[in-house]
Amino acid sequence: MISMAAVPAHAPDAAARTPKRYDEAVSYDGYTETVMDADLDDGILRHRNSLYAVRLTDEQMDFFGPTTVMNVTIGALCDNYDRIGNINLTLVPKGSETYNFQDEDIYRSEIGRFITPFMNKNKQPDHVPYSFVVDNIGYIMHDMDLRAQYDIWIEFELFGIPYAANQQISGCADRNDVFTGTLEFVCPEEPLAGNTTDVFVPIYMKKPEYDGTYNLNNYRETATDEVGKTERTFTFTVPEDVTDGLIYLITSNHGANAGGEEYNRRDHFVYIDGDLVLTYKPGRTSCEPFRKYNTQSNGIYGLFPKKDEAWQSFSNWCPGDKIDNRIIRLGAFSAGTHTVKISVPDAEFVDGQGDIPVSIFFQGLTEGTLPDMGSISDVEFMQEVSFNVVDGVVTFATESPALGGELLDIEGRILAADWREGITGFDASAQAAGVYLLRLYLGNGVIVTRKFVR
Repeated sequence: MISMAAVPAHAPDAAARTPKRYDEAVSYDGYTETVMDADLDDGILRHRNSLYAVRLTDEQMDFFGPTTVMNVTIGALCDNYDRIGNINLTLVPKGSETYNFQDEDIYRSEIGRFITPFMNKNKQPDHVPYSFVVDNIGYIMHDMDLRAQYDIWIEFELFGIPYAANQQISGCADRNDVFTGTLEFVCPEEPLAGNTTDVFVPIYMKKPEYDGTYNLNNYRETATDEVGKTERTFTFTVPEDVTDGLIYLITSNHGANAGGEEYNRRDHFVYIDGDLVLTYKPGRTSCEPFRKYNTQSNGIYGLFPKKDEAWQSFSNWCPGDKIDNRIIRLGAFSAGTHTVKISVPDAEFVDGQGDIPVSIFFQGLTEGTLPDMGSISDVEFMQEVSFNVVDGVVTFATESPALGGELLDIEGRILAADWREGITGFDASAQAAGVYLLRLYLGNGVIVTRKFVR
């Protein structure tokens, strides 16, 4: 459902402004060309069995306030594997009753990504929740210049296939329904007023695997700046100077083959106009909080709980968890043509398999500041870190306290680690002379990597 929930109690038309649109909408085999439920009169435009869309009315867009939480709930049917899903905000020329999601005048931007758990529909819990802080969305919904040109549609995309469940899950033989999906936006505050100060620039929307298109890897010419390097540059144009801007970035590494990229944590580097603005390494401290949703036996979780170190040795993401929205705060940003580059230099893509789906958009305000979304995935534009090295002993000072650090050789192999909170130094004096990397995990969610000579 799209449930415009938590309208202030004194709003006279609260009931009228809380329609349910995606309410346990059923998705089907993503490889089946025949679109199931296409004739249902429920307001959902079904592009494919894995991609649905609903158009927001003016009243529904008016609902959004300065604080917005997006809740997604996935229900188990007949796909018992971990799949990628996402919610997209789509701009469609105004007045269109339908649209082709591949048309050039359609602008799609991902606003939340999640991974389904391994679920057996006959076991509890049979639903898994995901929650995203998306306070910036309210400014887009109230952008009156944008609304004059486009209708805003919300897409629910979830690709699944039933073939394993047909054989393994009781009650799934000969079925092709894979998941149910529910979507809710929660806005506890009064709605924002209409504005003409929002600047919204879609940059790139991830391509789905079934499309045969690749996003970021080192072996496809269309997915990299240079074959052999995992880096890709995207160009975008900001039409006006903004007093406050941000880049909204979502990435997740995929490739389930032996040695595949989803099992290897890699440093990711993000550059704006050639300047390094963010370094991060995907992955949670532990996937154990999501074990309860993985009711189908699988090789990721196994039979017994794993220690944090085990999870950190291989998991880029957790089945049953969301993928972080990484918010890069830019501050004042000038009009004109700019570039954003994503680089993952250590990625290998064994046997020419795997991909990193990337979604990016720019948003700014010509007056005022965008909200601080206050979630674990928020990052700062730059981190000032001072370093000093004497006889192999590194001392450092950071803006945010360090939660721990890792010493790596120049090829990225971890040699030692120190997970004492608040550390301000690292002793590498026992290492041979050479070039090393020190990776610091800061309390604000940022990972900083610095090179030094021993």
